[in-house]
Amino acid sequence: MPGSNCTQATEFSLAGFTEDPATQVTLFLLFLLTYLVTFLGNLGMITLIRASALLHSPMYYFLGNLAFVNLCTSTTITPRMLAGVLLGKKGITYAGCMAQIFTFGLFVVTECFLLAAMAYDRYVAICHPLLYPLVMSPEHCSWLVTSCYLLGLANGVGQAIGMSSLFFCSSSTIDLFFCDISMLISLSTSDTTLSLVILRTASLLSVPSLLVVLVSYVAIISTILSISSAEGKRKALSTCASHLAALSTFYGPLIFMYLIPRSDTSRGGDKWAAVLYTVVSPMLNPWIYSLRNQEVKEAWRRLRKIK
Repeated sequence: MPGSNCTQATEFSLAGFTEDPATQVTLFLLFLLTYLVTFLGNLGMITLIRASALLHSPMYYFLGNLAFVNLCTSTTITPRMLAGVLLGKKGITYAGCMAQIFTFGLFVVTECFLLAAMAYDRYVAICHPLLYPLVMSPEHCSWLVTSCYLLGLANGVGQAIGMSSLFFCSSSTIDLFFCDISMLISLSTSDTTLSLVILRTASLLSVPSLLVVLVSYVAIISTILSISSAEGKRKALSTCASHLAALSTFYGPLIFMYLIPRSDTSRGGDKWAAVLYTVVSPMLNPWIYSLRNQEVKEAWRRLRKIK
């Protein structure tokens, strides 16, 4: 039960990164540039995939949805962070905090399962190429993507319910640049059992997606090793390289923040781990998938010729 001398908070304070004005300006410019690159890169990837018939395949269908999710994740976090860094607006209302928890919870879990679906797509393409058109049919791909969004929605709703069950004193400060349910649980002055159960369930949601990724790539590596020609091995590996890079920039920080137990004194790296998967990963993904991808380059060249 909340203490009798404590009134329910209507606003939270986000700690941000630093109080030094010069560093704040530097961080603002850096994060602003990152967000612009993220916005234009992901929007460009979505537009290119929709406009080019060359990219109308399951892999790019998943990639287009990943770009949309990355765009939404970044927009959920970065504009509010920019206002805090430049203008010193560290306050966020209770409703705003709940909205951020819901949308971020929705898109982060959706991305987990989209990456798993992309790993499964590569597994079928490399290990069972003759079955690929049947297994990865448009209907099956639509079902996979819809399932990813529904799992994300369930997580977002669950985390919002978890927050609504918590009570906070009026002077609550979140030691992060966005509202995070794990931080809010540590600040709550009420019973946190329901919120902890929801948080642990949300954390465990990433485990099945990780298992799909691991099993898929064990099978992929086994198949690649059985290919006799060096050119065949190189071609098979090249189709997975971009996905593996995206996996490492997303899952690495998430595992550090939510799945590795550690003491309060070792939580200083949380902010920068959060920057990696909320700011950096959404920016990198469209470039990871396009810079060395000949199909994307060819689609871009054809689109420019039409114009």
